[in-house]
Amino acid sequence: MQPYFVVSGAAVLFAVLLMIRIRLTRSSGSRTVSGIEIGNGQTIGSRSEQDDYFSSMTTTVGTLAVVADGISGLANGRMSSTLAVTTFTKAFAKLEDATNLNGYFAEAATQSNRSILQNLNGQGGGTTLAAVIVCGYQLHYGAVGDSLITIYRNGHFQTVNSKHTAETLLEERVLAGQMTSEEAKTSPVRNQLVNYLGYEGFESMELGSAPIRLYSGDHVLLCSDGIQEALTEIELEEIMRKGGTPQETADAMIDAINDKGFKSQDNATVLILAIG
Repeated sequence: MQPYFVVSGAAVLFAVLLMIRIRLTRSSGSRTVSGIEIGNGQTIGSRSEQDDYFSSMTTTVGTLAVVADGISGLANGRMSSTLAVTTFTKAFAKLEDATNLNGYFAEAATQSNRSILQNLNGQGGGTTLAAVIVCGYQLHYGAVGDSLITIYRNGHFQTVNSKHTAETLLEERVLAGQMTSEEAKTSPVRNQLVNYLGYEGFESMELGSAPIRLYSGDHVLLCSDGIQEALTEIELEEIMRKGGTPQETADAMIDAINDKGFKSQDNATVLILAIG
């Protein structure tokens, strides 16, 4: 056989296989996203202790990312955030499939809350927590407290979860005509948490009713409130627009916070997942 025909035949076969692969890929809604790139950044701020804790891991089920913010106003914040993240990662490592991820979030939260309360043994403590699982091009999430999950897409952020603070209750009172917007904005309890892990009254975490569709080029960010309080959304968008790897972007956010040098800067943590 002439070399020309061998090369031509191989090229045709490659093209056919490539088309088949593309069609199979497009028809599959659960394929694993290849090449999720992860970056993270953290600063202790002006605190004496780093109470934020975070982790990420990838298994055959998908990629898990978790950020927990130990409550600095109470003792044992570090213990609480570390215990919660460890509980979530250990439970995720045991998952064999993605058929009930909301069940996983709910059970891990319940177990974390129980373990934190046992370790606190009546002392003050607790943590907020934001967790996502990227499974194929689907985003599943669970959150409790005021840590933020947001998607950066086409130059703008799309907030995923709610803040479990008194701010929400105050806004409801404004809508009911029970107080003015100005009174709500200046209320001293505005940022007070109404739900967190390590809380005696904890009942459940916020879960997505359905997975959120992701697209190539999306960035999923998990931020403790130290990020949100130090950088405005406009500043965060400016940093994101500069591009770079997720690690470079996370570093730029932490540098921007440190440059501001706020005297009361809280612990701040950001975890960024770039969807390939």
